[in-house]
Amino acid sequence: MIVSYPATFYCIFDTFQLATTAISPETSRVIARLRGNIIEAYPNRLVVDCHGVGYETIIPLSTYDSLHPVEGASVDLRTHLHIRENAQTLYGFASEEERDVFLLLIDRVSGIGPAIAIAILSGMPVALFKSAVVAGDVAMLSKSKGVGKKTAERIILELKDKVGVTDTWQDAASGEVSSQAADAELALIALGYKQVDSRKAVRAILDKEPTATAEILIRGALRSLQG
Repeated sequence: MIVSYPATFYCIFDTFQLATTAISPETSRVIARLRGNIIEAYPNRLVVDCHGVGYETIIPLSTYDSLHPVEGASVDLRTHLHIRENAQTLYGFASEEERDVFLLLIDRVSGIGPAIAIAILSGMPVALFKSAVVAGDVAMLSKSKGVGKKTAERIILELKDKVGVTDTWQDAASGEVSSQAADAELALIALGYKQVDSRKAVRAILDKEPTATAEILIRGALRSLQG
């Protein structure tokens, strides 16, 4: 049996509380991880067996190339369940970084849905996407399927100027912030918080716990940001 949405009693899922604002009501990050064995593997989707139930997950080519999935192999996917009136679709990613970019695109850029976000991740590595946004490279972003010049310009405008995510990317690349702090900031931004607020909350935790992991930083910052 293949189903397109998960049930918590069949698999182990990681869950965490969402930001209460700025997140589309049609999206959900309640189901965050899927572990099991691959029973079907295609460049655009995997079917993962969890205790006899097959969960179909849509994946970008970047995830397929990273995992080199084969039937029977175990897999550990970061996931996002996208909910609409007539469908519940599970998207899977090989890394947190891929999922964070996917969520930034669908939640923070107007007019970008899951299909285009997957196409962008399929068309270029995450590092190249980040570089293109930071550099304002419309031509590079426009190479992805379904992304024209106007869409590429909107991605740059909304991620770079409105969300401010490129500040975190640049500071992480230059070493101005630690990888743990950068990961925490990006996770908070993906949840709908502004970059400046995310950094302030993360730094407040670091002042008290300089060796805090990204997970501790995220949890502490969320408590602070949610009041």
